[in-house]
Amino acid sequence: MARKTAAPKRAGKKARKKASKKASKKVAGIKARKPRQAVGGKPAGAVSPPWTNAEIEEAFRRLAAANPEPATELEHVTPFTLLVAVVLSAQATDAGVNKATPALFALADTPAKMVALGEARVRDLIKTIGLFRTKAKNLVALSGQLIERHGGEVPHGRAELEALAGVGRKTANVVLNVAFGEPTIAVDTHIFRIGNRTGLAPGKTPLEVELKLEARVPARYLRHAHHWLILHGRYVCVARAPRCEKCLIADLCKWPGKTVPH
Repeated sequence: MARKTAAPKRAGKKARKKASKKASKKVAGIKARKPRQAVGGKPAGAVSPPWTNAEIEEAFRRLAAANPEPATELEHVTPFTLLVAVVLSAQATDAGVNKATPALFALADTPAKMVALGEARVRDLIKTIGLFRTKAKNLVALSGQLIERHGGEVPHGRAELEALAGVGRKTANVVLNVAFGEPTIAVDTHIFRIGNRTGLAPGKTPLEVELKLEARVPARYLRHAHHWLILHGRYVCVARAPRCEKCLIADLCKWPGKTVPH
């Protein structure tokens, strides 16, 4: 009788252990899945071959011809309002930011006015934007820092910008490029995707993609490079279903899943 009752107990323990392991994997987000397929039936994670210098030159020549003077879609008037808009755009769309900033800038278009407005009022004005509580706190804090450290002006240096509350490398790069004409490349989700998907500048981190682009994009195209790539990623080389048939550089792209002939 002992043997007959022991077997079910062992089986039950084994089943519970298996179920627990399965649940743990699910919670951790590592549940086994079939390889995700991309457009064209090729694995989405496939590594694209690198581009030649001649191909990079040709790609930016075409992008420049199609849009000679690209510009940020964030609405702003001064370096300060640009800085505010870029801080607000983190994990938010430009369109969403542009809906909130007119009311904010009507009341606080300078660091002094932002500090005077106060965190609670700023929070109320930007509550339609993601992470609005943290962003309101940072906007008031960085405004105070601009007054204390830079006489109320937005600094031209990367280190000084990154020392401000809520300002990281990407935000600093946008301000340096748009406000001061520096040839910086702000790698957002669109540029990161394009760099890796096409093979133009593959990298595991935004910084790696940024440095590769800075090293390989011809100097005459560097100032507008990140705008061309952001707009291309926003409207053509989109995340889920890239519009390869409308792509100016589809014949140069090395992505194995593209929907136009290689």
